Amino acid sequence: MIDGILNVYKEQDYTSFDVVAKLRGILKQKKIGHTGTLDPMAEGVLLVCLGKATKLVDLLTEGDKCYRATMKLGYETDTEDVTGETTAEGDAAVLAQLTQADVKRAILSFIGKYDQIPPMYSALKVNGKKLCDLARNGIEVERKPRLVQIYEIEIEN
Repeated sequence: MIDGILNVYKEQDYTSFDVVAKLRGILKQKKIGHTGTLDPMAEGVLLVCLGKATKLVDLLTEGDKCYRATMKLGYETDTEDVTGETTAEGDAAVLAQLTQADVKRAILSFIGKYDQIPPMYSALKVNGKKLCDLARNGIEVERKPRLVQIYEIEIEN
């Protein structure tokens, strides 16, 4: 049995569970855990703990994280991400009047602590079921607000 932590790059359209299942097969090892569920559309680093290192999963999951995001402004979707059907679009005349300073101010307003209701299309589990699976079956459940804190936002472009 291998003990340690793997830094795995999770590609889009794979779930965190898919990564763990694949590693179980490759390594012929059952004691494997990941340090935080990434939505299937997300890509990026997923720490995977092996053997005795699985005792560190909770510790690593609780730590601060860093994300890089791309945004498309001016529309809403039924999934609250780019995979959904467009449900509303901003008024083109109003959007045309926005300045970079307006957009920057709106983005930076997310810095701080606040309660956030998780979207139905997320990998978060409620009563053992992923919210995104429930949503795909047309089931919406009550989600309790969770305290989130954003320390910093750096706008690259």
